[in-house]
Amino acid sequence: MVGGFFDQLEARPPDVREADLMAALSAQIAHARANAPAFARILAHVDPAAVTDRAALAALPVTRKSDVIALQADAPPLGGLAALAPGAAARLFASPGPIYEPQGARADFWRAARALHAAGFRAGDVVHNAFSYHLTPGGWILDSGLRALGCAVVPAGVGNTEAQVEAIAHLRPIGYTGTPDFLKVLLDKANERGLDRASLTKGLVSGGALFPALRAEYAERGVAVLQCYATADLGVVAYESAPDGGLIVDEGLIVEIVRPGTGDPLAPGEVGEVVVTTLNPDYPLIRFATGDLSAVLPGPSPCGRTNMRLKGWMGRADQTAKVKGMFVHPAQVAAVLKRHPEVLKARLVVARAGAADTMTLHCEVAPPATGGEALGGGEALARAIGESLHGATKLKGEVRLHGPGELANDGKVIEDTRDYG
Repeated sequence: MVGGFFDQLEARPPDVREADLMAALSAQIAHARANAPAFARILAHVDPAAVTDRAALAALPVTRKSDVIALQADAPPLGGLAALAPGAAARLFASPGPIYEPQGARADFWRAARALHAAGFRAGDVVHNAFSYHLTPGGWILDSGLRALGCAVVPAGVGNTEAQVEAIAHLRPIGYTGTPDFLKVLLDKANERGLDRASLTKGLVSGGALFPALRAEYAERGVAVLQCYATADLGVVAYESAPDGGLIVDEGLIVEIVRPGTGDPLAPGEVGEVVVTTLNPDYPLIRFATGDLSAVLPGPSPCGRTNMRLKGWMGRADQTAKVKGMFVHPAQVAAVLKRHPEVLKARLVVARAGAADTMTLHCEVAPPATGGEALGGGEALARAIGESLHGATKLKGEVRLHGPGELANDGKVIEDTRDYG
């Protein structure tokens, strides 16, 4: 550790960082072409030695997160995007979509230690990690970063709240990692049970928006919470060093903000899609369009870190939504409809109820399933659709039935009504 920074890279003059990144970019493109079959095809006509600045980078094709499902279906298991064989990976994951991701064997594969350090985590801390360890990489992303810092990890995962608060009272972790909402669930449950949770004083959250009111509530309850922006494919993209200071881009990535649906870079301050090029040799994603919206903030961080800052997660460029830390795709809604041919059309509405994400699947169905004399049948259908929704998304949601023509004819499959201001 260097002073208050994780390492000297965080304080580099911007021109030095840019020169370092562009030199690494050319080598990464050559590596991806040589070792990842999909990029050998995508970048077939690219001369790696000529990609030495952002203008040259912006001329390269964009690979969209939404394309990965089709790529992996055509060339299982990883779509030719990885530069390592499946058997050489430390772990292989299955995220909603489904999208499959590798974890290489190198330490702190997703570069989470830097974000954790900025949030105040240090060697010797005991940390309660409430991200899922089951199939998806969330738990492992933070776990590997914590271990790289020298922290002891309580691998709590999700659910089983009673056991989690008992473990907190007994093991007395100083830190929490998990989704923003679940920390409140744990604090409330500990209070309800009369269990001591006073050891928790800091947290790093991801997988959803940390709304200002929720952050303020945590501060009032003695827990200083910062957030990072991470994805299963890329690991940590950017992180906070202080509340409302913007998200500082990780040193191992090149980030662009482009006009949604294109690869055209936007001026600083304009809201657009986050496109990331990773310098990870095992999973060398080049111009990977995340589908997330953000904007570049002017100037360096007040903390002294000099890398680009993002305004924060500002929603989705497509109709994919992140609910309780899990992506929900239009294709999953379509899969629910295939199981229930009586549903004519559906719209999944994502909202907030207090401090929690909610989702409601509104379904147009032909009479008599909507009610009337067949009310019982309608209730049974709603329950069955709800079970299918849970099976497709791994999330619980309410189902509401409507008559034909009652839903808006605007092409929306997923509507996110949450306010990210």
